[in-house]
Amino acid sequence: MKHLLLLLVMLCTFTSYGQDFSNKELGNILKKHALEIEGNDGGWELLLDRRPILVAADQALDRIRIFTFVTKLEEVNNDELEKLLRANFNSAVDAKYAIHNGLVMSLYSHPLADLTELQIADALQQVNNLAENFRTSYSSTELPFQFDAFTQVDKRRVNVKPKKNGVHKN
Repeated sequence: MKHLLLLLVMLCTFTSYGQDFSNKELGNILKKHALEIEGNDGGWELLLDRRPILVAADQALDRIRIFTFVTKLEEVNNDELEKLLRANFNSAVDAKYAIHNGLVMSLYSHPLADLTELQIADALQQVNNLAENFRTSYSSTELPFQFDAFTQVDKRRVNVKPKKNGVHKN
């Protein structure tokens, strides 16, 4: 019983719960982190560092999108497009590169109710960093996440359905 109580206390201590922000509360959070801000009721444009960032929140759909313009798609060659896709897997942590209406964007999309104020601030910074790091590190954070496990994967097993007992037959 002591162990169960200890486990419950640990779970409550280390779990970070999101908040169900109203648009007004979300706007106040954004104001704390922006140099300038315009808009309300689910749609804001703010200036973070020197870059305009757009925020769209839909409480009915429980979604938030934070995004900014990176470059025109026509100015990106095929090698760079491949780098963007690789970055989305390797060095872009929560913000990702996206294409919309002929533009390359830096985008963060997430359920709104799950977010904390700290996560919103981090998302703003990651969107900004990813846009700023286009054609350099392609990273959304100072310490990019690197996932090299697929360099170790047996290529014969890619797209092979796992067996029930976890053993593949070659």
